[in-house]
Amino acid sequence: MLVYFIFLRITVDGVRAEMSTSRSCEPERWNAKAGKVIGTKEDVKTLNAYLESMKAEVYAAHTLLTVDGARITADNIKCKYLGKAEKSHTLSEAIKIHNAKMKALVGKDYAKGTLKRFEVLERQVCDYLTFQYGKSDLNVKHVDHEFISGFDFYLRSQKANTNNTAIKHLKNLGKIIRICVSNKWISNDPFFGYKLKSKEVHRNYLTADELQNNW
Repeated sequence: MLVYFIFLRITVDGVRAEMSTSRSCEPERWNAKAGKVIGTKEDVKTLNAYLESMKAEVYAAHTLLTVDGARITADNIKCKYLGKAEKSHTLSEAIKIHNAKMKALVGKDYAKGTLKRFEVLERQVCDYLTFQYGKSDLNVKHVDHEFISGFDFYLRSQKANTNNTAIKHLKNLGKIIRICVSNKWISNDPFFGYKLKSKEVHRNYLTADELQNNW
């Protein structure tokens, strides 16, 4: 007797991923449009119930990926369903990778002072994670407006940074986040809509007498 193996197909944006249901049926009893087996016997009802349950779990995997802010692809949904989670990346990892690449290009594409600022950012972020979350690192997908606002306040309050210094650190962090978006580690830029505004600094010129007194 000829039987067909039943596969479940996930399609996202025209890209497919398939997996076996470990079930089979006779080709003439398969309703392709309904995605189930035709019949009223108990074994048919059991098979159809199993297929419906499998589909429901795939939809649940899609929902979980959406809540986590993960990329929605056919393969990612399949992996989530099968318990093979997509590799996660952390904020400290992103900064360290950026700084290592920048260090290799100091004197070519970057000045030493630019690298220094990102090394300071790495320490500031590490200190903030310990202070606010009691941990040394954080999944980059968890960086949101609340995280940015908290880091902003931390720089000003705990680190006593001026407005412009805090803004520079946040802009540098923004660069790291945009790299994460480009690498598809996260799907959206959490800095979108967050206001970063430097203040104009007025510098007073010293008089000749003041210059003399400072020497």
